Amino acid sequence: MSLTDPIPLMTVHDEGEAEVVCGLLRGSGIECDWTITTQGLAGVGGSGGAREIYVGSADLETAQELLAAERPPDAS
Repeated sequence: MSLTDPIPLMTVHDEGEAEVVCGLLRGSGIECDWTITTQGLAGVGGSGGAREIYVGSADLETAQELLAAERPPDAS
């Protein structure tokens, strides 16, 4: 991972979802990376399993705000 001071942002279901989230972040100028994880989404499979998404600590708040703005109104 080439991020400066990486910090976990969120866990997603699979590689495809990780790429979508990282694409959104990168498109907004936020460096992003992900890794395979076995924590956070017990019992969820498919496409190799859950992924943990990381951003630099300086970008964490901005990334959280961006993702919150992109979340559909009925999502929990």
